Amino acid sequence: MGLRHLGLRHVGLVPPYRFERTILAGVAVLLALLALAAALWMRATGELALGGPRGTYFLYLALLLLLALALVPWPRLAGVVLVLAAFELAWGAGLFALHRAGLAGQSLMPPLQAEAPRFEWHPLLQAVPIPSLDLTSRTGLAVHHTREGTRGRDPAGSLAGRTVVATVGGSTTYDVGLGEGDTWSDRLAEALDRGADRDRFFVVNHGVPGYTTAEHLIQTAFFLDRFGRTPRCAVYYVGWNDLRNAHIPGLDAGYADFHLPSQIDSQKLRRVGGSTVTFSPLGTLLGRIIDANVDTVRYAVDPYALAPGTGDDPRLAALYERNIRSISAINRQHGIRTIWVGQLLNRDQLTGEGRYGWLPLVRDRDLWPLQQRYNALLARTAASLGDLYVGVPAEDFRDADFVDQGHFSPAGARRFAAALAPVVREACR
Repeated sequence: MGLRHLGLRHVGLVPPYRFERTILAGVAVLLALLALAAALWMRATGELALGGPRGTYFLYLALLLLLALALVPWPRLAGVVLVLAAFELAWGAGLFALHRAGLAGQSLMPPLQAEAPRFEWHPLLQAVPIPSLDLTSRTGLAVHHTREGTRGRDPAGSLAGRTVVATVGGSTTYDVGLGEGDTWSDRLAEALDRGADRDRFFVVNHGVPGYTTAEHLIQTAFFLDRFGRTPRCAVYYVGWNDLRNAHIPGLDAGYADFHLPSQIDSQKLRRVGGSTVTFSPLGTLLGRIIDANVDTVRYAVDPYALAPGTGDDPRLAALYERNIRSISAINRQHGIRTIWVGQLLNRDQLTGEGRYGWLPLVRDRDLWPLQQRYNALLARTAASLGDLYVGVPAEDFRDADFVDQGHFSPAGARRFAAALAPVVREACR
């Protein structure tokens, strides 16, 4: 009996014919061809690295389909494996294609490249940078955290006799789109370290992606001292992340109904599921179901299911002003000069009727006008407190100064730091 005969018998094509095996084998081959086509398309478009998580996903699909072919003499078992393979293909590669075409909100496809976590859970702040981290991001950016859990490099020696400047903000201060040495905090330190002021200033970057003035209030109260020194002044670049809470019904005073729990998922800190994906779309989906129904951290409201709001949000504005005043009072008590900086956004990318995702209830075209109103509120509040406010001219920044809707490019960070440096040098002496 030859191998060809054994193969035909395996798929039911020799007497007594077992066409249920043939059908299952045909489905397995069809799914394999679809998976191969998806892999080739993603490889051609630069969306598939064979050594990365997506390569593992396609290997997993191939093993499932080979298992299904091996099990065709046992149709029920083969059928179960084929249903699983079809689900994994549809919810992985299928949703990915629909997402790329703008027809699906999200994909369960694993990321292009694996990356070590940057943040760890914290009981007050939800997410904080992992101390002494040194990694290269998926996009090739060098990222370093100090031993104190701030972004940047540790001081070369003692800070005795030096003036410490704290920069505080969200992802636009952490500068998620930039590598080491290119953040605006790095460029500010570079601009301050000149002439008679050489080696006088040391800038500590306290920025953490997602942080609002609610988190900055906690940072200011408990965690602004780093490397054993209290900063002489603190620069707060704020506004955008607070606007994430705009138009949320019954907004919690501490943003604890939506924003704070969301940080667990934004920074991928859940033990099971969450926004962290596995090589299996089914595994990812099951993890998220467990999170939604079992995990202690839950959302009190899901704003993404609501229609976008319009106009001002008096509740949010009042909370924003309260946080600003509280931060200023704490700094004043500790002898820290407070400098407020209004948020800049990439106006060229914020013109449509849609919502790019981070702000669930604010349309793109409404975001910059709303941000301008909050910058004006920040300026008025700072003046009433005797704090400094820096309004960096938005017209000086164009699309090339950003990598997306609001995070600086290297050129933008340099331009922003240059605008801040004279104010900081004078105020922090």
